[in-house]
Amino acid sequence: MPDVLRIERLTAGYGEAKVLHELSLSLQQGQSLALLGRNGMGKTTLINSIVGVTTYFAGRISLLDRDLTRLRPEQRAHAGIGWVPQERNIFRSLTVEENLTAVARAGAWTVQRIYDLFPLLRPLRNRQAGRLSGGEQQMLAIARTLMGNPIVLLLDEPSEGLAPIVVRRIADVLRRLRDAGASILIAEQNMHFCLGIASDATVIDKGQIVYRDTIGGLKANAEIRARYLAI
Repeated sequence: MPDVLRIERLTAGYGEAKVLHELSLSLQQGQSLALLGRNGMGKTTLINSIVGVTTYFAGRISLLDRDLTRLRPEQRAHAGIGWVPQERNIFRSLTVEENLTAVARAGAWTVQRIYDLFPLLRPLRNRQAGRLSGGEQQMLAIARTLMGNPIVLLLDEPSEGLAPIVVRRIADVLRRLRDAGASILIAEQNMHFCLGIASDATVIDKGQIVYRDTIGGLKANAEIRARYLAI
């Protein structure tokens, strides 16, 4: 399968500090890839670099062979980068449905299809987003990103801080997206959350990729898990 997202020898960080060091990674069309690592190892920085909110030093980021490296974040979003940040960044004063329609772009994802994927949001369509529970807000954050009809879906720690039942619901949604052919990159500490979602795994440590395999291969590799994931 062709690469939909390609990162080549990327060096990036914040201000003058370099966090990622000549990092290379690719995501194929329809692939679900888990980006795993401990806190502070560069997962979020990589996601932020793809989105375009870090300091760029060197390297190249491309989406379907289009060079994104010098584009602003809003230009990358229009090009097809869909981002679900750790902070969710929903419009808290708007209703659920206003959150969805405010960012909608033409494509396969519609409000009706979103409610089919997230049936719990349908009865909440007129509720202010700031009055939702944490799990409902995470669902809305994913739903709102899908309404932009992205080419690639990036999720930063989607299971963090959620109750187990909500984590299972989010995992089920991501499995359904995967099975429908979505290209997904999930930055996570929780390997177990990714086991039923991702087909492949990449481990990042100190700003560099140190391991690549299938998610099953990582599960079976106790040495790598102990060294880089503290599992």
